[in-house]
Amino acid sequence: MWVGLEAEEYDREIRDKTLVKRIFEYFKPYKKYMYIVIFLLILSSLSNSFVPFITSIAINNIATSPSLFSFTLLIGLILVLNILVYVFNYFRYIYAARAIGNVELDLRKNATESVLDHDLSFFDKNPVGKIVSRINTDSRDFAQTVDLTIEVASNFIVMIILIILLFLFNITLTMVIIIIIPIFFIIALAYRKFARKMTLLGQRALASVNAFVKESFSGIQIAKTFRQESKLYGQFDQVNIQSYKVNLKRALILNAIFPTLSIIQGIVLTILVYYGGNFLILGVFSVGEFNFFFQSLSFLFFPLLTIASFWPQFQSGLSASERIFAIIDTMPVVVQNDNIMPSKLRGEIEFRNLIFQYDEGKKVFDNFSLKINTGESVALVGHTGAGKSSIAKLIARFYEFQGGDILVDGISIRNYDLKKYREQIGLIPQTPFLWSDTVEKNISYGCSAVNCDDVTVALDRTGGSEWVNSLPEGLQTNVGERGVFLSMGQRQLVVFARVLLQDPTILILDEATASIDPFTETKIQDAMEKTIQGRTSIIIAHRLWTVRHVDRIVVLDHGKIVEQGNHEELMKQGGTYAKLYDTYFRHQSLKYIEEMGKVKN
Repeated sequence: MWVGLEAEEYDREIRDKTLVKRIFEYFKPYKKYMYIVIFLLILSSLSNSFVPFITSIAINNIATSPSLFSFTLLIGLILVLNILVYVFNYFRYIYAARAIGNVELDLRKNATESVLDHDLSFFDKNPVGKIVSRINTDSRDFAQTVDLTIEVASNFIVMIILIILLFLFNITLTMVIIIIIPIFFIIALAYRKFARKMTLLGQRALASVNAFVKESFSGIQIAKTFRQESKLYGQFDQVNIQSYKVNLKRALILNAIFPTLSIIQGIVLTILVYYGGNFLILGVFSVGEFNFFFQSLSFLFFPLLTIASFWPQFQSGLSASERIFAIIDTMPVVVQNDNIMPSKLRGEIEFRNLIFQYDEGKKVFDNFSLKINTGESVALVGHTGAGKSSIAKLIARFYEFQGGDILVDGISIRNYDLKKYREQIGLIPQTPFLWSDTVEKNISYGCSAVNCDDVTVALDRTGGSEWVNSLPEGLQTNVGERGVFLSMGQRQLVVFARVLLQDPTILILDEATASIDPFTETKIQDAMEKTIQGRTSIIIAHRLWTVRHVDRIVVLDHGKIVEQGNHEELMKQGGTYAKLYDTYFRHQSLKYIEEMGKVKN
């Protein structure tokens, strides 16, 4: 019925008992705050419960033996009790907010930490907007439910105290109330199943809206280029209306309990008014006692309604915590078997009988083997889908392979400490990504304790830092979201400088010059040639210059090596590489340009 609101791959059902137990575990570090909250809760409830009792005494005092002093004293006592209720609740809210806020903070920390530990396949399958919704929106819903739970606890204490006081006044009428109370909870429990189901759907619907908005605004330039704003709005409207309908139905189910319980409350009050009136006529109790009884009932029914309606609303918090715990409990696919700390890698890489697939049943590599020597520069060429970028991603441990092994310096990359290993891997992607920060901060992103001089040196190594001087604030210029204030070539230069500043042992260039204009490419070609010397380099080739300046070219076709050698050797063979050269590279050569010039003349 509802499109796109299915459970995520990592979702699972968790029993309420298990959820509550885990929630208590999160509150353990803040039990001091919770003890204070409970203590203030009891004091507040006691003060609140005695207000109708003192009021009834004041009424009896006026009716029997009016005394200005005693009346004033009782009124003053009622005032003091109400002030105490305010003071106790004020400090209770402060300490409750601290405890709940800290737990919400811990949940977001743990959820974010769990997400950051995942490999890229996790983000391939799960939209970022939905992940963000779990971390932000669901943790907020959980916090609101905990706050509601404290309120319910307060109302429960008030209810117990009032029932005890009512028993002291009239056992018969109080027993009528006691008999009616279970009906409230039976109705509340009947709503539980529907409330939990609709709450989960409501949270998924909101996550879908967040995911769609995030994706849409990320691609706003494409939408405007193809004049698809109205289509984009229509798609958003469809997702948004679905979220509206789901959450409206959720609200109706959650709030339908209140009128149902109010009907029962009205019936109970009618019965009690009838019998209470007779008791008053017969003189069983005084006007003050009659007032106390019905004032207590108003105090009693509010907490009773709150407690009875709490269970369906509590499902909102449980489903929110279930979604958060699901993402926290999801184990990363990329797992290291050991924590070997490499001091400085030599850079020898060997793929040994590698088996890898993104999706089940679609192998990218099947029994793939390749050895890259220390300091060797290797260009990977092949048609789209040949597996070039997959090799780069596997070396960087962005994905887990299913069979065989990848060894660096004779040790499986699964045995290295992942962070220390990645410190020595430099990856320059085809599409540069910059943070919304200064040029300097973007270049020094992967390094600590780097000064402006180091940044300038890194820029010089990529072809010069003169272009930075033309920026409004030089190195301190904010590049905007995704580097929007810089040209594509400037963005890639920043990325080059960022990687070179890290001084990696293994350098991977995934068609890194594909987005750069010829003028900018010329500036960095010499720098690239110097950079790859003495450094193990894997270059996914896009330009002729690249394939002409490497030690070895590896030609891939559907995950298999079909040819190896340098440019001249492979051209002589006249095989797959020669065909690729004619398709992708020949038009970039000076000879080709000169020939085309002669043809035109």
